[in-house]
Amino acid sequence: MQAAHDTELRAVTPFPAVARARVQASSRLHLGFLDPAGSLGRPFGSLGLAIDAADTVVELAEGRADTFDGFAGGTATLERALRHVEALRHATGCRTPVNLRLRSAPPAHVGLGSGTQLALAVGRAFCVAFGMEMTNAQLAATLGRGARSGVGIAGFDRGGLLLDGGPRADGAPAALLARIALPAEWRVLVVLDARARGLSGADEKAALSALAPLPREAAAEICHQVLMRILPGAAGGEFAPFAAGVSRMQELLGQHFAPAQAGRPFTSEAVGRLLQWIGAHAAAGTGQSSWGPTGFAFLPSEPEAHRIVAAARDAGALDPALEILVVRARNHGALVSGARKG
Repeated sequence: MQAAHDTELRAVTPFPAVARARVQASSRLHLGFLDPAGSLGRPFGSLGLAIDAADTVVELAEGRADTFDGFAGGTATLERALRHVEALRHATGCRTPVNLRLRSAPPAHVGLGSGTQLALAVGRAFCVAFGMEMTNAQLAATLGRGARSGVGIAGFDRGGLLLDGGPRADGAPAALLARIALPAEWRVLVVLDARARGLSGADEKAALSALAPLPREAAAEICHQVLMRILPGAAGGEFAPFAAGVSRMQELLGQHFAPAQAGRPFTSEAVGRLLQWIGAHAAAGTGQSSWGPTGFAFLPSEPEAHRIVAAARDAGALDPALEILVVRARNHGALVSGARKG
């Protein structure tokens, strides 16, 4: 599969280069898989949401020699960005030196989809800077993204609430089945715990292989929640069925993945306590993004979001070490700019 992508990419004739390309991509919440083990016949399938927070911002331009610069604390992320540049050079044959600056990026392995957004931001900046026509699906395949979920790629493309049908048998990224712009007044509490990290790499693969398959009945119920509560609620601006569907989907998945998370539905005990309190005291859709530790709670408005945070703090349910963001959905894709030379 990779060889086919390489052949196609090398056939592209570059356009005039630009002075500097800039790409700004949002983070995403992974709200859950529909059928992780394929017990109903097709594995994975996932639901996700682009959020207006924790952006990845990359600038890239032609240089006299390679220079790379990252923000304070972003060393590991910058190293990942450099590996993406080398992969793009191998795939395209373009060896022109680059000046790359990583302006910002969320931490890795916390459930915000940083890996896919970084790869696509670097890839798109490289394409714009050197006038190359590659789709985001091609970039994802070249840079090793989208093996299980397609919502990160779709979020980069279009933003919004996204449903994919699981990766194709030929290894191509998952097809996008639905994309809905969430109502403008809805808000998401994004709950961050800097003391924890979610599973990734070999640890993630080992955890997945050790889990028993999600029962067919649970997968069927998740599919029903998505198709008949979450998506219709989002499309029609009906918050109650949307939130209830998200919470039930997350309850089923939390039970399934708990053996890989010290027997808990949440990687962070503090995040779990807060969201369970919120779920008991508000009409909210709560859960954990991917392997966490980041959690989320959907609320119908900004005043209600701030009210429930204040109430949780007053009740002693909010660990002072947690960071809470009140954010909107981002209903558009990555922002890409670049001024052509000459």
